[in-house]
Amino acid sequence: MSQHNEPRGHERIETSNFLMIVLILVAVAIGGIVEIVPLFFQRSTTEPAPGLKPYTALQLAGRDVYIREGCYNCHSQMVRPFRAEALRYGALSTAGEFVYDHPFQWGSKRTGPDLHRVGGKYSDEWHRAHLHNPRDLVPESNMPAYPWLEAAAIDPASMAPRLKALRIVGVPYTDEEIAKAAEDVAGRNELDALVAYLQVLGTANK
Repeated sequence: MSQHNEPRGHERIETSNFLMIVLILVAVAIGGIVEIVPLFFQRSTTEPAPGLKPYTALQLAGRDVYIREGCYNCHSQMVRPFRAEALRYGALSTAGEFVYDHPFQWGSKRTGPDLHRVGGKYSDEWHRAHLHNPRDLVPESNMPAYPWLEAAAIDPASMAPRLKALRIVGVPYTDEEIAKAAEDVAGRNELDALVAYLQVLGTANK
């Protein structure tokens, strides 16, 4: 008479899809908690870097254009901890430089150069010409042109709600800054805003 042996121990886990899935989820949850939760209490990741200020209304409008046009698909904003990175792009990025970014623009995709330290590297006129037609300045560039930005006006009425929303998640905008948001972008176009955003990137410690 044969005796049927039920799987035990690790064999039982390997032969049960449901049990395997549950244990994997538990392991991932515990690992995630151990890795992520301490970051919420670590000063280097929660406190702004010295000299860091929230984006002005015009810079914030430019950041929204940057995200809308998908610039992050080709340009990261994170100088990684390698000597070659620092030589090419400047000082290494720190978490404290991104505490006011929701969401931050890190990533690993680089069809074009990293832009975290691009602020002040070129003139406003250079950025305008580059965005209008990149090949006028960099003949081998495969970056698309954005000529319509100059004709697209910023809606002043949309800015105060944006600043209020960011204040809810911790960006320290004052009532005065929110009240002046519409005035700060009045008469400006999306090209002005995007250039203003690019010119502030990585300048907190300068």
